[in-house]
Amino acid sequence: MTSKRVQIILAVLAAALGFFVDAYDLILYSIVRVQSLSGLGVGPGQLLNVGVDLLNAQLLGMLVGGIVWGVWGDRFGRRSVLFGSIILYSAATFANGLIHSVNAYMLCRAVAGLGLAGELGAGITLVSELMPARIRGYGTMVVAAVGVLGVVTASLIGDSFSWRQAYMIGGGLGFMLLLIGNRKIEYRILNNKS
Repeated sequence: MTSKRVQIILAVLAAALGFFVDAYDLILYSIVRVQSLSGLGVGPGQLLNVGVDLLNAQLLGMLVGGIVWGVWGDRFGRRSVLFGSIILYSAATFANGLIHSVNAYMLCRAVAGLGLAGELGAGITLVSELMPARIRGYGTMVVAAVGVLGVVTASLIGDSFSWRQAYMIGGGLGFMLLLIGNRKIEYRILNNKS
């Protein structure tokens, strides 16, 4: 297998698994919103208002993140955005499982949104830049299909575990992705040197 082909496969794999965790995190909040806010002591009459505020914090983070990661990617490359954004939202998602106040929840959702905004854009752009035009659609299709599996997984995890555990699982999945991605890159570099 040629070095270019290996590079393309690794990029598609990293982007697809990144979008899996990205989609997991995006949908998980909707699944555990009531359970998590009730667990933090938010009364039934305030669940909707506080829930909307938290969602707005996440969306604001995504808005800012889209700009920040776009500029970062143009300056330092798509791969740094891909892995940097995964680190950021994985840490924020994991921290969501440890919070004890609505303000901390809001901060974690905003930081998670900041990270979430970078992954998909960088991943799809990286895949599109590396793949030949005639098969580029297959790469983006794989990324999107694996992302849908993230939504399904979030639904299953959110229904089967406590909201704290569900967030920690999501953060753990992101960190696992980073370890797998770095191992594959190290393997490729070592094989090219020999």
